[in-house]
This record gives sequence, C-alpha cells and structure tokens, in this order.
Amino acid sequence: MTTAATAAQETTSLVQSVDWLAIAPPTIAAVVGLLVLVADLFVPEQRKPLLGWISLAGLTAALLSLLPLLDGDRDTFCLTGDAGVCSYTADRFTVVIQFMVLAGALLTALLSVSPLKDERLPAGEYWFLLLSSAAGAALLPASRDLATLVVALEVASLPAFALVGLRRGDRRSSEAALKFFLSSVTATAVTLLGVSFVYAATGTLHLTEIATGLTSVDGDLQTLARTGVALTLVGFAFKTAAVPFHFWVPDTYIGAPLPVAAYLSVVGKAVGFTGLILVTVVAFPSYAEVWAPVLAVLAALTMTAGNVAALRQRADRDFSAVRLLAWSSVGQAGYLLVPIAAAGYVDDPADAIGATVAYALMYAAVNLGAFAVAALVARTAPRNRLTDYRGLYARHPLAALALGFFLLCLAGLPPGIIGLFAKVTVFQAAVDAGLGWLAVVMALNVVIALYYYLRWTAVLFRTPEGEAPARVRARAVPFPLTAAIVVTTLVGVALSGAPQMVLRFTESVLF
Repeated sequence: MTTAATAAQETTSLVQSVDWLAIAPPTIAAVVGLLVLVADLFVPEQRKPLLGWISLAGLTAALLSLLPLLDGDRDTFCLTGDAGVCSYTADRFTVVIQFMVLAGALLTALLSVSPLKDERLPAGEYWFLLLSSAAGAALLPASRDLATLVVALEVASLPAFALVGLRRGDRRSSEAALKFFLSSVTATAVTLLGVSFVYAATGTLHLTEIATGLTSVDGDLQTLARTGVALTLVGFAFKTAAVPFHFWVPDTYIGAPLPVAAYLSVVGKAVGFTGLILVTVVAFPSYAEVWAPVLAVLAALTMTAGNVAALRQRADRDFSAVRLLAWSSVGQAGYLLVPIAAAGYVDDPADAIGATVAYALMYAAVNLGAFAVAALVARTAPRNRLTDYRGLYARHPLAALALGFFLLCLAGLPPGIIGLFAKVTVFQAAVDAGLGWLAVVMALNVVIALYYYLRWTAVLFRTPEGEAPARVRARAVPFPLTAAIVVTTLVGVALSGAPQMVLRFTESVLF
C-alpha cells in the first residue's frame, strides 16, 4: 500500500497545472483563428466580410486579456522538480511586448478589410494566417526556454510566408514569398544548430538555467558554447532585418499585400528584437563579450545601409513609397539594435532594454500610421509611387497632415516629439555604455534620414501636376482605414505631448 501510494504521488506530481489566465492572449488569437478557418467553410461569399469583424473582435479580446496580467508575474509549464524554472512567464516584459504585437495585429486587421475585397484575396485563409502569426508573436515574449522560443518564432513566421504570397497569379507576390521563405528557413536552420550546441554545452534549454550553465562550461566545450551563442543569434538577427540579413526586406514589402508589409515592418520586427533580448540578456549574459561587439557593429552597418538605400529613393522619379518605407525600416532596425548592444557593456541592462522597448513602441505606432496613409493612396494609385503623393494635401488634407506628422516622428523632428525623445533615449544608452563611436554613427545616420523624410514630406504639399487644387476630388475612405489613421495619429500626438509616458510604461520592463 505504501509503495502504491508513493507511486501515485509521484505520478500526480508529473501532471502540469496550466495557468489559463497567463496564456490567454496567444490562446485567444489562436482559437479565433481556427474558428474563422472553420466558419469560412460555411459562410456564403457575400457574408465573407463577417470573418474580418470576428477577427477584429478576437484580437480585441486578446488585448483585453492582458489587463489581469498587470497585477503581477505569472508562471506556468514549470519543471516539477523546480517550480522556479518555467517555460512560460507572463511578466512586465511579456505584457508590454504582447500589447505591442496584438495592437499591431489589430491595426493591420483594420488596414486589411478593404484590400481583401478590392484585391479579391481569400478571406478565410487570410484571417486565419494573420491570427496564427499574431498568436506565435504573442507567445514568443513569454517563452523562457529555447525550444518554446524557436517554436514561437516559426509559428509567427510560417503564416507570414503564406500571407506574402497570397495574391495568387501575381508574380511579384510569389517571388517575394519565395525569397522570404528561403532566407528565413536558412536562418532558422543555423539557429537550430546553435541551439543544439548550447544544449550540448549546458545540458538544458531553459534560459535561466543556460545562463547559470554557461558560467561553468568545461574548457573543452568553450569553443562549442561560443559557436552556439553566435549561431543562435542568426535567426533573430534575420527577423530584425539586420545587415547582412536584410536583403529580403524591400522585395518582400513590395510583393506582399500592403497590410502584410505593414505587419512585417512592426510585428515581424518585434518578434526578432524580443528574441534577441531574451537570448542575449537572459540566456547569454556571461558571453556578452561575444554578442555585444557583434550587435554594436551590426547596428552601425544596419542603420547606415538602410538610410543610404532610402536616400536613393527619389520623389521625382518612378520610385515606390513602400520600398522607401522598407529601407527606412531597415535603418530604424539599426537604432533598435543599439540599446541591446549597450546592454552587454553595463552591469544593469534594464535601462538599455527599456530604451529599445520604448523606441519600438514609438516606431510601431507611427510606422503603422505611415502604412495606413500609403493604403489610402493605393486606392487610387496602386503602384504607390512617391510621385503619387504629390498634392496629397489637396486631395486628403487630414491624411497628408497625418503622414507629414508620422514622417517627422520617424525623423525625430518637432512636432514629432516622441521620435526625438526615443532617439535621445537610444543615444543616451550608447553613451552610457561607453559606445561613443556608435553614438557618432547614429547621429550621422539621423542627419541622413532627415533628408529623405523631409523630401517626402515636402511632396505632400506641392500642387498636383496638371490640375488645380480646387478641382481635386477625393474618393470616400472606408471606415476601417479611417479608424487606423485616426488611432495612430492620436497615439502619436498623445505620446508627443507626454513622451515620458513611454518610459514609465517600459520602466522596470526587464524581468
């Protein structure tokens, strides 16, 4: 009897109790995605727009499920022998990133309602893929072991490949999806190889256990551990579009449906930077001498490559506005890398990581706003050239003012105070870490970026070619698109009026 009771107790101890409140945000997105996919089989063609509103409601519910998580940290899927080592943690860092990811997905959904109808994209597949990717992106910041981290990364990425190539019969869309897929699969393979090396050196996949294990790696395994650390970073560097993993960005953004490009520019980057933060600061702090200098160099190269390429997009020629936004996003990725690199040079990385998260929140709001106005222009000019923005103020004065404001935020100029505030925060993180040379490179790149942002802003207020401003008539703007522009504008204006709100929201964000 005693033996049987002991065996029963041991069996019971292996049963995991799931904290459903902690895992609610990604779970709601995933369940609603499955619901939409099944409903698509039974909903008649004329009622397909209903699937979009169900998806919007699901993403809203996922966002609201974050509110109970503000009270304190919650852990689940923990080791039975050590309750302090868990695979899923809903702490302040997780909640902030999940808010950014789900809010970005919600705004993307608003941008998607009209293009789905205009371009005749398959509604059921589109909403299922978007919600699935959002679920993976929401899972990633809560992941606290390398296996869950890689799974979340792939769940966020695989639906994105299909979203990029969803315009059937469009050659550019198919080419963009293929390039995105091949590049990502290669990066993932390298990352998995790195994960296997780290596991071989430490004997664990949990991030906090890896951090402890790497401090006492046997001399014979030092090279293996260093190689594993370097290779593990590759996949996340690809997602952030860091040099030299950035070549997929412009062609993918051009070939993808515009809302998908907006999604990749914000949520895709959030996935990459979140993964980088977790593996560097949480799992590999003892190997900062390996990853910190590499990230500092990547930051300098990425911001320079992105801004120089964006500088070549001329408003007086047949250049795409989406391509300019793509290269701009590469340049912005360089700024986002700076505080992560700085975290490897300081004793307390919390402030540096807070600077990255604060900058990411600013970038997400204003970049989605810029894409929303681009979606508005695309309704009458599908090629979305920079020349199509000439005289936008005469056709859509409020949209032109909004886009001008977003561009000034990205440039870091008043009245886009939040952009200036975010750049100063990142600059200060570099200086505090003793990376003066990186701060100088960043300052030079900010000056380069000013030119093309201001050049685009000036185009908005020029007289349209061949017609008087008084004769210009604007098409009606769909409500979801109007809502996306209004929401992003209000967020940008509110943050510019009280930029300290961002830092307060992201303070003590790191574990």
